[in-house]
Amino acid sequence: MSNKTLFISDLDGTLLTSSESLSQFTKNGIEELKKRGVCFTFATARSIVTTKKVIGDLKVNIPMILHNGAFVVDSITEKKVIENLFDEKESEMLLDDLLKGGINPIVYTLIDEKEQFLYIESKINSFTNEFIASRKNDIRRHPVNDESEMFQGKRYYFTCIDEKEKLLPFYEKYKDKFHLIFARDFYSGDWWLEFLPEESNKASAALKLKKLLGFDKLVAFGDGVNDIELFTVADECYAVENADERLKKIATKVIGHHDDDSVIKWLLANT
Repeated sequence: MSNKTLFISDLDGTLLTSSESLSQFTKNGIEELKKRGVCFTFATARSIVTTKKVIGDLKVNIPMILHNGAFVVDSITEKKVIENLFDEKESEMLLDDLLKGGINPIVYTLIDEKEQFLYIESKINSFTNEFIASRKNDIRRHPVNDESEMFQGKRYYFTCIDEKEKLLPFYEKYKDKFHLIFARDFYSGDWWLEFLPEESNKASAALKLKKLLGFDKLVAFGDGVNDIELFTVADECYAVENADERLKKIATKVIGHHDDDSVIKWLLANT
């Protein structure tokens, strides 16, 4: 394939191992791809902070799609190339509805152009508390005391972690209004309902990036339901062996397991 092909891989469950890390083989493989001039990047639900946590000093030569398409970020400068924010009034109504309905979300927002995530510390449930504890050194943490403080900044992502039965009515209510991701977390098994602006998705971000940089072809790799839209717009799409069955059904081909470095092995053999 020519260097006019853009290759995009999901991270968790696809490029990362079960230990939530990149194997040395994959790291070496990415460096080899860069030497070959292969245009490769990530599309992930992670932020720049948590992406750096798992990829370390590794840099890719194409901007990364983060927060499931909310941002496209240069991996070297960390500057946002593309950003998608909620409409202020719509997101205020959504936040108010969630809070009144007994759901205490994590709200990702820009305050003075810095990424923060807000949560009411005294009201978070055990599922959310587990997530917060895993981010104890995250500079974006911004616990607040009451509901009024949750409405700060420019909002771009809501995460709700709770029992499936409590989240389902909100999924049904808003599935045609916002971009929603309703699924079990890959690592914890907890149910997550995530809200993004309608234009915030991996597919939209990938197409914008493809057009911006002048690529002719898009090839995608993934494992989860949040990769379905990306697969539908890709010219070729490859699901790892451990992928959700819905993703496998629309894939060009199913390759090996994510713990076997299958994405990088495929790329090294086919580029």
